[in-house]
Amino acid sequence: MKPQHILLIDDDHELVELLSEYLVSEGFEVSACYDGVSGLETAYSDNIDLILLDVMMPELNGFEVLKALGGHHKTPILMLTARGDETDRILGLELGADDYLAKPFQHRELLARIKAILRRIDIVKHNKEESSLLEVNHVVLNHATREVSCHQQDVELTGTEYQLLHVLMSKTGQIVTKELLSEEVLGRKLTAFDRSIDMHISNIRRKLLPLSPSDKFKTIRGAGYIFLSGDL
Repeated sequence: MKPQHILLIDDDHELVELLSEYLVSEGFEVSACYDGVSGLETAYSDNIDLILLDVMMPELNGFEVLKALGGHHKTPILMLTARGDETDRILGLELGADDYLAKPFQHRELLARIKAILRRIDIVKHNKEESSLLEVNHVVLNHATREVSCHQQDVELTGTEYQLLHVLMSKTGQIVTKELLSEEVLGRKLTAFDRSIDMHISNIRRKLLPLSPSDKFKTIRGAGYIFLSGDL
C-alpha cells in the first residue's frame, strides 16, 4: 500500500528535519517546503493527503496560504500555531484549517492529530460506497461524491466541515453535544476553551446562509447544536 503523503510547510529547517524523520519512521511519505510561496504551489498537488502548515513564514505566511486556497481545498490542513495565541487558532479555523496544534508539541500528540484527521477522510471515502443521498431541510449530502448542495446550489466545504455537517444531519432534530462532535469529528476529547467545533459550525453557517432563507442550525447554549428539520 502506498504511504500517505504529508506536506510540511515551515521555515524552521531544524524542526522540519526532525518532524520529517519522525513521520517517515511512522510510515508516511513527507515533502517539505520552507516558505509559503513554494508551499502553496505544492499544496495544489493531487497526491498530498494532509498539509502541516506553520503560521509564521517568509513571503506568504500560513494565513495567506489559507486565503489563497480559499477554504475550498479538499486536502485537510493542520495549522501549527504559537502556544497560547488563541487569535491565531480562531483565524486559522475561520480561513478553512481543519484543526490546529500549538507549538511546542510532543511528536506523539502531532501523530495522534494526523491520524485522527486521516481517519475522518477514510470515513468519508467509505461513505462514497453508499449510493443514497442524505437530504434534510433543502440540504443534500451526496455520499458518492462528497458534494453538498443547499436549495439546489453547490456548497464547497472542507473535509472537517463535511463530516461535521454529516453527523448533525444524521441526528436531525436532536441536540448533538460539542463533546460528541469533538470526539466523532476531530477525534479527540473536548477540552476547556477549545472553540474548534464552534468555528467550524460558524464556517458552515456562513456558507449556507446566503443560499437559504433561514438558518439550518439551532445553538443550544451550554449543550450543543441541533440541525433543524425545517418542518416548523
